[in-house]
Amino acid sequence: MPAIDLPLHELRSYRGSSPLPDDLEAFWDGTIAEARKHPLAVRFERVETYLPLIETFDVTFAGYGGDPIKAWLHLPAAQPGQQREPLPAVVHYLGYSGGRGLAHQNTLWAQAGYAMLIMDSRGQGYGGQVGETPDPHPSAGETAYPGLMTRGILDRNTYYHRRLFTDAVRAIEAVQAHPAVDASRVVVQGVSQGGGLAVAAAGLAAGRVDGVIACLPDVNFLADYPRALDIATTGPYPELEHYLKRHREHVDAAFTTLPYFDVVNLARFAQVPAYFSVALRDTTCPPSTVYATYNRYGEASRGNLPVEKAIEEYAFNNHEGGGEHHVVRQLAWLRKLLS
Repeated sequence: MPAIDLPLHELRSYRGSSPLPDDLEAFWDGTIAEARKHPLAVRFERVETYLPLIETFDVTFAGYGGDPIKAWLHLPAAQPGQQREPLPAVVHYLGYSGGRGLAHQNTLWAQAGYAMLIMDSRGQGYGGQVGETPDPHPSAGETAYPGLMTRGILDRNTYYHRRLFTDAVRAIEAVQAHPAVDASRVVVQGVSQGGGLAVAAAGLAAGRVDGVIACLPDVNFLADYPRALDIATTGPYPELEHYLKRHREHVDAAFTTLPYFDVVNLARFAQVPAYFSVALRDTTCPPSTVYATYNRYGEASRGNLPVEKAIEEYAFNNHEGGGEHHVVRQLAWLRKLLS
């Protein structure tokens, strides 16, 4: 497969094409404040997984609009007779169409010694792993292209990703509520859509949620929509293209909404170290969109020092990115950060 995007030297300086709304921060201040009018109401119920080295809890917390959001919390099993110190936590966000799965399916970060919260993505769980969280918002039933990318897109207040991004922030607060978790050491992490949610959560947490210390986004989605629509040939971005191809009268409204949910814009406000990955032959999340996120990440930090960040390039990979090889690098990077 030939290279599908800009030359590498241009990618490394590319900063995106999405406009930055003047009221972006005010919009999200209002959205998060509105969500917090609903008690978090987090519940942790122990479940049996038959994995003796992992303790697992079925989690429910209030997300956008007070809607109940499901999650799993995995903890390394406490050793008999030993008092466990509070654990750093990794909040894991899922790829597009996937759900939290069954309780035993994904315990990687708990195996590495961290608390691991896996947030179910509302309205998803129809591809990959099963999900259990509905999206009850009225706009979920409006005319849209199959999938989630165009659900409620004609108004920033009804767009699907307003709800999903808010859930991602509340998931941080949910994991911080467990007594085994060190609320001052929370990492946000994910691949593809999960990577986009990790960036969004890091940006939205800045000045709103204390305790987030790092961001680990892989081949992140939800970035630089104008560019993605020009060059992405697989995955969810073409949903937007197919919808607007038929609903020509909705183009302006859609492109007024999307900048509020472009993680390139939200990345600017992040204040914590980040370790990205990008695949240079990715036709689902094109490398230019990932680089735009990376290059903007932390540029509006409120601190006096630049935000620490790094990116791994996988030159011959498509959307699988670095896969299991990158996981090893993440584990080493996070251990060093926390040491």
